[in-house]
Parts: sequence; structure tokens; C-alpha cells
Amino acid sequence: MKVVCIIQARIGSSRLPGKVLKNICGKTVLEHEVNRLKLVPNIDEIIIATTIEKQDDIIVEEANRLKVKYFRGSESDVLSRYYFAAKENNADIIVRVTSDCPCLDYNILKNMVDTFIEKNQDIDYLSNTLDRTYPRGYDAEIFTFDALKNASDNARKDYEREHVTPYLYNSNNMFRILSYANSKDYSRYRITLDTEEDLKLIKVIYEALFNVKEHFLLQDVVKFLEKNPEVVDINKEIEQKKLGE
Repeated sequence: MKVVCIIQARIGSSRLPGKVLKNICGKTVLEHEVNRLKLVPNIDEIIIATTIEKQDDIIVEEANRLKVKYFRGSESDVLSRYYFAAKENNADIIVRVTSDCPCLDYNILKNMVDTFIEKNQDIDYLSNTLDRTYPRGYDAEIFTFDALKNASDNARKDYEREHVTPYLYNSNNMFRILSYANSKDYSRYRITLDTEEDLKLIKVIYEALFNVKEHFLLQDVVKFLEKNPEVVDINKEIEQKKLGE
């Protein structure tokens, strides 16, 4: 089975335009994320799924620079963008991440893919966001191509098409779902990039950890934040956007 990781990325962002190309410790946010994903041994291919809009030509240039494939599709119908990207690249299993998570932990992703493959006969969708125990910024979802096609064919609501997976986990037990949880609850931390405050916090983390251990793990981040609780305060007032916003 071919495992393809699809990263949705575009230059537009209502709260922080151009966020995926912001510079952190000499590399773009997207570059940090791709470099981390390349360390996941059971991901066969990485695809950056961007839009057909002219402003996202720069995302294509970045994909070429990083030597990863890209796919261009609808800006608003991200579900169809995922479906056609997966179809074009013959994916059997899709790993979904977003491009605003430069601290992704490759070990978590490896273990999630292993779990999905091991239980593939019994599940269609695996996520570490259903029962949140990981910080925002470590989100990942894994699903079969058949489940993605079903969603693409049948999802009708705007938010289902914009956010890709709600049809999979909200469909009254139509799909076989498994929640992936951490042994400790770190959901109080926010390490995703959506605002200037988020960017400031992530830069503080990188400046403290990157030169010591380039691909630092979640435990490294948690240890740093526990020793420096004032860092957590940087973006504590930021609320996550709700589905449909």
C-alpha cells in the first residue's frame, strides 16, 4: 500500500497572510515541516497541495525548491483538492497535515502510520484530534483512499468540503474510526501557526532548541515550556477558529 502525505498550503490566510513562508531560523515554515516529514520512514511520498490561484505560484516554487511534488486544485473545495491529489499520485493511504505545523514530531507520525497499517482491515480513519491529548500543531489524520473518495463524492456542506475530513468523522458510524491518544495530556499547549502571537511563540521554541537538536521532538518542546511557562503565555489568548469560520 502506498502511503502519501498531503500537506495543504496556500499563501492566503485571514489572520496571518503568507504564514507558511515565514522565516524561522533561516528556513521557511513549510521547509521545516517538509524536512520533518521526510524523516517519517513509512511515508512513501510527500505532496504539497496548493491552489490554482496566481498568488500560490510561490508555493509551487517552494515545492520545487524543496524537491517535493505539488498538486494544484480548488482554493475553497479543499476536499476535492485532496481527492485529486491522492488520485493523481496513486495513494492507498493518505496522511493529512496542514502547513502551519513546523514543530511536527516525526515519531508520532511514524507510530500513527504503523497503527493505521496494522489495523487497516478494521478502520477507515485515524486521528489524534478526536480526543485531543496532543498540542495544536501536532495534528494528523490518516484515512484510506476509498474513504476519501466517498467523502469527495458525497459531502455537500461547505464546511465539509473546506475542512476535508468532517464528513468522515461525523457520518453516523458510516466509517470505522479510531482515536489516537497520547499517554499524557498536552492539549493545553498551542504550537500551531495562525497569528503573530503564534509565530512569536514558535520562534522562541526554535531559537531555544533548533541549534541543539534540529528535529526536536514533542518531549523536547514540553520540557522547554515547563521550564519556561512565560512562553506559553505568548499566545494563550488566541482561540482556534471553528469549523465554518
